[in-house]
Amino acid sequence: MEEPIFQQRTDMTALNHAVLSIRSEIKKIIVGQDEMVKLIIAALLADGHVLIEGVPGVAKTLTAKLVARSVDAGFSRVQFTPDLMPSDVLGTPVFNPREATFEFKKGPVFSNIVLVDEINRAPAKTQSALLEIMEERQASVDGKTYPMASPFMVLATQNPVEQEGTYRLPEAQLDRFLFKIVVPYPSEAEELSILTQFHNMGNTSVQDLVHPVLGAQQINQLKQQIKTLVIEEKLLQFIAKLIHQTRNHKSIYLGASPRASLAVMNASKAIAAMNGRDFVTPEDIREVLIPVLRHRIILAPDKEMEGVTEAEVIKQIVQAMDVPR
Repeated sequence: MEEPIFQQRTDMTALNHAVLSIRSEIKKIIVGQDEMVKLIIAALLADGHVLIEGVPGVAKTLTAKLVARSVDAGFSRVQFTPDLMPSDVLGTPVFNPREATFEFKKGPVFSNIVLVDEINRAPAKTQSALLEIMEERQASVDGKTYPMASPFMVLATQNPVEQEGTYRLPEAQLDRFLFKIVVPYPSEAEELSILTQFHNMGNTSVQDLVHPVLGAQQINQLKQQIKTLVIEEKLLQFIAKLIHQTRNHKSIYLGASPRASLAVMNASKAIAAMNGRDFVTPEDIREVLIPVLRHRIILAPDKEMEGVTEAEVIKQIVQAMDVPR
């Protein structure tokens, strides 16, 4: 008896080609950090924002820049500092003497991919200026609303070790990020590859080696395609149960919100598409759970003092549940 031939309902060829092209461009410079690159691309396709946390020098900013470089869309970078004002990010009305009117001069946040370096350095007033923009894709200045271009993604970096002169991000803002990526140190072999690669580059600029492979219009088409991916009822129930468990777990003080459920669903669709499928599997959900949830739950104080991490607790929740098949 012949095996039934599986027919894909949605053609994923263009999407897979786009993803492979971006990853191969970034691999010209970045050694390792495959998970970070994969999740940034997934966030771009799922229409989400990314918070990247890691010690200085692990290529957080460089990777974000290269992803933006490989996409033929607008890019801007904002270095957050303690004296940064909301108008420095959003823009400000400027008086035009010829017209005798005020014209709005747009700030750096009006772009497709916005890199916010050291987001926890700016005061609460400036951090909150990003809230409306990240969630509603629009900025309100002087009673007028200015929509953001599409695609729009905020890539923010923060340093976990340097606490002097930093302002902790409030939970409301953390919840706006689709993923929180924690960047580890490279292995010894990877570090050797980094040294060799940069030595061989000589005087060649890093930026010159990476070329745009995907346009803004293509990204918008791929985003629409991903929304149509199939996710079975039993998998939606699985997501709902997982999120519900975070609200009733002894190790967790504050559980995940319904926004987290939507984030898991949208992120798992993007990962499924990147893996060449037009349907979501339990493995896709498990792959995105830790980066989606680690910044959305608050551990119980006693567990925090014991040195337990959010990732460990999320793994415990998944292991205790029956995975649908």
